[in-house]
Amino acid sequence: MTRDFRLLATGQGLSWLGNGFQTVALAVAVVTTGGGARDLGLVMACSVLTLLAGTLFGGVWADRLQPRHVMLVSDLARFAATAGIAAMFALGDGYHLALLCALTVVSSAAGSFFNPALAALKPLLVPGERLQSANATLSLIETACRVAGPAAGGLTVAAFGAPAGFAANAVSFLLAAVVAALLRVRAPRGPRTAVFAEMSAGWREIRSRDWLIGGMAGATVYHIANGMILVIVQVVAVERLGGATAIGWISAAEGLGGMIGAALGLRLRPRRPLRAGWLALLLMPVWAIAYVWPGVLVTVLLGAVIGYAGLLFFDVQWETSIQRHVPRQMLGRVASWDYVTSFLAMPVGNALAGPLTATFGNDRVLTGCAAVLGLAAASQLLIPGSRRMTRTSEDLPEHGDQVRLGGHPGRPSDHPAA
Repeated sequence: MTRDFRLLATGQGLSWLGNGFQTVALAVAVVTTGGGARDLGLVMACSVLTLLAGTLFGGVWADRLQPRHVMLVSDLARFAATAGIAAMFALGDGYHLALLCALTVVSSAAGSFFNPALAALKPLLVPGERLQSANATLSLIETACRVAGPAAGGLTVAAFGAPAGFAANAVSFLLAAVVAALLRVRAPRGPRTAVFAEMSAGWREIRSRDWLIGGMAGATVYHIANGMILVIVQVVAVERLGGATAIGWISAAEGLGGMIGAALGLRLRPRRPLRAGWLALLLMPVWAIAYVWPGVLVTVLLGAVIGYAGLLFFDVQWETSIQRHVPRQMLGRVASWDYVTSFLAMPVGNALAGPLTATFGNDRVLTGCAAVLGLAAASQLLIPGSRRMTRTSEDLPEHGDQVRLGGHPGRPSDHPAA
């Protein structure tokens, strides 16, 4: 892997690890200083709504500016906001909900610009034939950090208090900003037009590819069902499987499955990547249905490993396919539309979980959602582009347009542009 990729992997690993500290710190800080579910829910809603409002604009600016510059500013903004949260809880007698929400909005707004910039940057860092390996490596690191981060965060918060958790996350953003400043890769950029015109151009790029528009539609349906499942399985775990201990074991199994899926993505290179990815995603219903039948902890853990292995393997194939087939100057905008479908669908599923389970019961809703997951994945195999896309020399984008500071071109790919 290249120097820039190693730097990015290091910086992102630190940032993903730090996020786990904040996940624990936020809940502990709000609850122990007099808040409750209402305040915590409001803070989380501010975060999601800000991401939803800002991501499409973040995609435009990721394609207008150098992605590394967008990432640098975003990390510095998140450092300042998170450090402010740490200071508020460390220095005050409690917390001010309005200030906490405002700082959360600042951090999430910066994140809404960071994510599309990261998507636009990644394919510039490695030769075309290493794209899948690079994506799998980052997925492996992220999954490991999602397991280790909350665990380390829990120990830190228990020993030193919630402000220490926020401070650790702030430091991780600062270190990630330093890494972004050290990156040398530059992306070619064309002339600008109006913001909404560029946003619309990203949507037209998606509509021009049946596998991309179909995949996003399928993912929207998938995420609505998954949003319901993620709420219901927490209830089932508490009521039937052993409570907090069971939730911890299940989270660990999901992380293990994700690491297995990412590792398989690192080693396996299917000739038809999207077909292989959607077939792997058909393993996710195994995870959901294990809560219903046989409904015991051991099989739920096994289902979590199997399902999340399929999910992460799919993620690697999907992301690599986008990088290989979408022009680089459009990657930020296409990624932003991809993110928005998830942001919209997941809260809808979360909101539907309560009313539907009250009417039909947990098991019936879980069974129905598992069927929806399977149908959403299987339906993509009916789309010619998803079914027929092959790993050929025409798929890999040319790296000759990659320019590094100092005027030295990046190493050209062995494959011509699509």
